[in-house]
Amino acid sequence: MDRYKKLASNTFTFAIGTFSSKVLVFLMLPLYTRVLSSAEYGEVDLIVQTCNILVPVVSAGILNAIIRFGLDNSTNKKSVFSIGLMTTLLGFVGLFILMPILKRIDFLFAYIIYIYLFILMSGLHALCSNFVRALEHIKLYAFDGVLRTVLTIALNIIFLVVFRYGIAGYLLATILSDLISAVMLFFAAKLYNYIGLSYIDKSTFKGMLKYSIPLIPTTISTWIISMSDRYILKYILGSGANGLYAIAYKVPTIITIVAGIFMDAWQISAISEYQKGDEGWFFSKVLNVYSSLLFCGASVIIAFTKVITRLLASPEFYPSWVYIPVLVMATVFASLAAFLASIYMMYKKSEHILTTTAISAVINIILNFIFIPIYGIQGAAIATLISYICMLVIRVINTRNFIKISWDTPKLIINIIVIMIQIIIILIEIENWFVYEMILITIIALLNAKDLLMGARRIIK
Repeated sequence: MDRYKKLASNTFTFAIGTFSSKVLVFLMLPLYTRVLSSAEYGEVDLIVQTCNILVPVVSAGILNAIIRFGLDNSTNKKSVFSIGLMTTLLGFVGLFILMPILKRIDFLFAYIIYIYLFILMSGLHALCSNFVRALEHIKLYAFDGVLRTVLTIALNIIFLVVFRYGIAGYLLATILSDLISAVMLFFAAKLYNYIGLSYIDKSTFKGMLKYSIPLIPTTISTWIISMSDRYILKYILGSGANGLYAIAYKVPTIITIVAGIFMDAWQISAISEYQKGDEGWFFSKVLNVYSSLLFCGASVIIAFTKVITRLLASPEFYPSWVYIPVLVMATVFASLAAFLASIYMMYKKSEHILTTTAISAVINIILNFIFIPIYGIQGAAIATLISYICMLVIRVINTRNFIKISWDTPKLIINIIVIMIQIIIILIEIENWFVYEMILITIIALLNAKDLLMGARRIIK
């Protein structure tokens, strides 16, 4: 299959599963914001994010290596899965060591059992899901997304609306959906055939750990960029402010979802091109189309920020709209930086992902403490934007050592300027601001039309 058609086909299939598992659950926000108060939502958001950061720590980051080594034709896939399962289970046993520490954190103490189960089920589901993707069982991966969506929505309605379990119900719904989904993948893909102590190869184990261990602090650094502001907000302004910020962060998730769908498919194509030794030109063409999609999507979301917030959130959370435009722009830079991270993944240079992410995390923490006391919640959004800009710039410079990517610099600069103007116009709410927003959307569309049409033409051909 042609490289563009393969990428498009995989992207479309991933979109089915990801749209189901991400977008439809994203549309559950009206339920969450009506059943939970801003303080409760802020609290559950911190609990979930804390669990998400503990999963890679507990699994020694091995879940990241599953895809990279599973896609490598020179690696024994049975060895990859057996190593992944063994490391995840051993890490889960070791999690008991952290329990006394977690119990000392006030908002975690009451839900410690749920947190323990959340981490276990999330890790096992990620293991099965990533390995299925590495086997290129794309349709099964997509079906899992649909199944998990149905389960999550149904269980949330049962535990939040019917039984009124609150935060515990939110966590329990996720735990059960991960459990059922992991069991389905395990038997549907016959993953039991890939398990055995005899399959564990010392050389593969070392290679996977060498690749994955630097990604543990990388994940922590990424978490710091996206979550340190929430902890600092809770500390300085309280759970209510964090709840508003958490809701505001959900809207840019639309871009994250679309970028994530593409990146799931792109990882497969990137490694294929690397094995062919013909990646530079292809990377540049795909990047131009990818960036055009990001800027067009960001432009539309910023213009309709107020409408989206009113539709998705209860009146109590409506004031969160003012933080969305800046976070949307931050998400665009984060998505571009993620694309460049695929170069490091392709060359198995995970230490460069760590370095670039860690620098951005330090910048984010410093700016949070500077900006939040001055600008409040908006200060957290600005700190996040600047940290992702720094990450992108560093990776643009550093990745030149591996691949020469041709950026359309003039178009990139104009896109950024136009969207920044959009942000200013909607935030200061000048007279007839919506008319100006529509004009600027049109400019963005025209500016990126050529690359988008070219990408579509290559796929059709």
